[in-house]
Amino acid sequence: MTTRTILITGAAAGIGRTTALTFAREGWTIGGYDIDEAGLATLAAEVEALGARAITGRLDVTDADAFAAAVDGFVEQTGRLDVLVNNAGILRAGQFVDMSVATHHLEIDINVKGVVNGAHAGFRHLKATPGSVMVNLASASAIYGQAELANYSATKFFVRGLSEALDLEWGAHGIRVVAIWPLFVETAMTADIATGTTDTLGIRLGPQDVANTIRAAVEPSTVRRTLHQVHYPVGTQSTVLSLGSRFSPAWLTRLVNKRLAHS
Repeated sequence: MTTRTILITGAAAGIGRTTALTFAREGWTIGGYDIDEAGLATLAAEVEALGARAITGRLDVTDADAFAAAVDGFVEQTGRLDVLVNNAGILRAGQFVDMSVATHHLEIDINVKGVVNGAHAGFRHLKATPGSVMVNLASASAIYGQAELANYSATKFFVRGLSEALDLEWGAHGIRVVAIWPLFVETAMTADIATGTTDTLGIRLGPQDVANTIRAAVEPSTVRRTLHQVHYPVGTQSTVLSLGSRFSPAWLTRLVNKRLAHS
């Protein structure tokens, strides 16, 4: 049987690394890409220790040409692209006006343009691989704009909208597009984060929680496949907030988010 393949950005640490190891345990060929080359080297060693194949490379996801070259090179070596995980991202917290414009732009470049670059780079290879999936890391902050995370939250609204639209467009090509919705995850990204919302809700998820949800989204249950689920919340808090927003009036959703953020 042909070995299935998964390419993951931001794979050197955190959610990306844990996702790579989760799929490696099942024998998938792992493509790990990041700007952290030292982290990629140790990832490759761990993947190979699990008996799986690792292909790694330095990648700045804001560079569209480099992204295309990385995906093309990976497929040249493997012959297929079953899953593309647009995981690379950054999070900057604080009052909007207290953060520099350059900081906002960097967050947009990585979280937004990086996903666009990945989608463009991956499309033809996903199209050529039956049953392929593109997985985008969104966030529960895409439910309602988050105080002290305004720009980050907005980037995840973009990921949400892009995922929904491309799932519709790419269905004709046999590609599923899904979005993963964690709340705050205990990684280096949240190590120094302190907002009203983190104070209220805490940081209760780990990278393995997200990786498990990605794995479930790649090969969903019969019910999820029948319903064609696009959005996959991670954990109880994200699930409750997501479901609540669907049925509550706008004023109530705003009030809940205001209270959560201590605004």
